[in-house]
Amino acid sequence: MYPFPWVLFLVAAVGMTVSAEPLRPGFYSETCPRAEFIVRDVMKKAMIREPRSLASVMRLQFHDCFVNVLYKSVQFHDYFVHEFYFKPAFVLIQGCDGSLLLDDTADMVGEKQALSNINSLRSFEVVDEIKENLEDACPSTVSCADILVLAARDAVALSGGPDWEVRLGRKDSLTASQQDSDNIMPSPRADATSLINLFAQFNLSVKDLVALSGSHSIGKARCFSIMFRLYNQSGSGKPDPAIEPEFREKLNQLCPLGVDENVTGPLDATPRVFDNQFFKDLVGGRGFLNSDQTLFTSRRTRPYVRVFSKDQDEFFKAFVEGMLKMGELQVEQPGEIRTNCRVVNDRPVDVLMSY
Repeated sequence: MYPFPWVLFLVAAVGMTVSAEPLRPGFYSETCPRAEFIVRDVMKKAMIREPRSLASVMRLQFHDCFVNVLYKSVQFHDYFVHEFYFKPAFVLIQGCDGSLLLDDTADMVGEKQALSNINSLRSFEVVDEIKENLEDACPSTVSCADILVLAARDAVALSGGPDWEVRLGRKDSLTASQQDSDNIMPSPRADATSLINLFAQFNLSVKDLVALSGSHSIGKARCFSIMFRLYNQSGSGKPDPAIEPEFREKLNQLCPLGVDENVTGPLDATPRVFDNQFFKDLVGGRGFLNSDQTLFTSRRTRPYVRVFSKDQDEFFKAFVEGMLKMGELQVEQPGEIRTNCRVVNDRPVDVLMSY
C-alpha cells in the first residue's frame, strides 16, 4: 500500500516526532494571519448552537493523532544460509494528519467506520464550517490537521479550561485506513496497564495518560460503552465493584438492560465545564467509563489522579503538556493542504515526499 517501506522504516526508527518542516507557533502569521481567530470564532458559534459540540470536536484530535501502524521488528531465519535477520513487519505512518476526516471512497474505507469511531464521533460539520471560512480567507493555506489541533485547543479554552499556544505546520494525509484505527484505538473496556503500554508506544508518559484522560472533563458517552460494567464485568454476570453504589443506581436507570445503547450520559458531574471534577469523581468511584475508573484503581496511575483531583492548576499544566506532545506525533510522509477536509485534492498540492 505504501511505497518504499524500508525508507519509511528508517524514518520511523528515528522517532515519532520527525516531520519535514518543524512545527512552530505563528506558522500562518504571514500567509493567513486571521486563521486562529477564524477557528475560534466558528467554535464559539458551534458552542452556542450545541454546547456538546466542543467536547465532540476536542475528541477528534485524539482519534486523529493516535492512528498509526506501529513498527515492529520480527525475527526471520534464512534456512539456506542458516542466519537470523530482522525486518519490519509494520511501518509507522500517519500521526496528526487529518486522516480521520476523510470520507470513504470506492477504494478506501476510512477511519470514520472504525470500531471506536462509528456511531461515536460527531461534529464533523463544525470542522467543515471552519475549513470553508478559512478557504474564503486564505485558499489552500491552512491544513485540516492544523484545524483539528486549533479547534481542540479552543474547545478546552471555551469550556473554562486552559488556553495555550499551539505549534502548527502539519500537512494532510493522502489516505486513511479503518484497519489502522481498529488496531490502535483503545476500548472503553481497557484497563490501566493496557493504556499505559499504548501511550508508551507514542512516547507519552503515565502522567500524560492520566492528564489527557482529563479530556473527559467535558462531554458524554453512550450506554453502549458501559453495559458490560453494569451487568457483566469481566464475564462475572455482576457489576464492576469499583462503581460507587449510588452512582451505579443512577447508571442502571440511565442504561437498563434492553435500552437503546446510543443513549448518552455525562462523563463527569460538570460535563460542560472543563475542570478537575472528572478526577474527583474517579476518587469517589463515579467514573463513567471502565477505562477512566481504572486510572484510580491502578496503583501506577492513582497518584496522578489524586494530585489532579486536589490541584486543578496542576491538572491544567499537565494537560497542556500532554496535548502539545500528542499534537506533535508526526512522521514525514506525502501530504497536502486539502481544500475540503473530507476528500483529497484532485491534484495534490504542495506534496511532501518521504523518499
